[in-house]
Amino acid sequence: MSEDHEVSPAPGTFDSALAVWREWQEAPWGRLRYATAEANLVRHAEALGDGPLRVLDLAGGDGGDAVRLAARGHHVTIVDHAPAMLAAAAERAAACGLADRVACVEGDVHRLPDDLADGAFDVVLCHNLLAYTDDARRTLAASLAPLRPGGLYSLMAINRHSQPLTLAVRELDLPAATAALDSDRAGTRMFGSSLALHTAEELTRHLTDLGCEDVRHYGIRNVCDHITDDARKHEPAFYADLERLELALTARHPYMHTARLLQLVGRKRAR
Repeated sequence: MSEDHEVSPAPGTFDSALAVWREWQEAPWGRLRYATAEANLVRHAEALGDGPLRVLDLAGGDGGDAVRLAARGHHVTIVDHAPAMLAAAAERAAACGLADRVACVEGDVHRLPDDLADGAFDVVLCHNLLAYTDDARRTLAASLAPLRPGGLYSLMAINRHSQPLTLAVRELDLPAATAALDSDRAGTRMFGSSLALHTAEELTRHLTDLGCEDVRHYGIRNVCDHITDDARKHEPAFYADLERLELALTARHPYMHTARLLQLVGRKRAR
């Protein structure tokens, strides 16, 4: 989670919110976010071959994505600027018997160490970063640099198209929903910061200009956030049905266009 730009929270914000972040991850909406992202990655990563892949997880926090990929046999390097998040990631990997497949590096995407910026990674994840930067194109360019030609790139961002619906359906705040139609910012209670919102159309154009091809658009939490009865989501049977529905909708038009999160997966163009 980058500290490089002005919309980012102050250093230490993510560390102090670690317990709240873990609670969010373990809630149904957090579990859906990770399960759907993993499923979308797997359908692309299989085309890269059978051997272990070298994965770079930028702003990877406490390893929510990394441990899932390490469990599939891949070697994952997490880069994050929050020491407590990285410590939690190392603990999570060790608890799962995956310490040898997960490395943690304190750093920033715009100033990566030379051994990480060498363009040799098979997969780069940029899942938890874009909401905290005010220059999306610069961040995308920096995050693509460590990826080898032909490698897989996965980007996640908060979908700007979802914000008016979120305010109208969940908050019943219709004036705020109307105002959100023309805004690319939202607040977050968890980290007490301003979040940058994006659209898949905007980000796909950036990625194409920066050398990506075959960019696919997926929606994450297409319906979950519009179900206001959060208690039902904790019921195992209801959650299982919800996850099946979300996985069925993730690549289906038009649902991804109003999903709470957008995921773009593409390949770095060969030189």
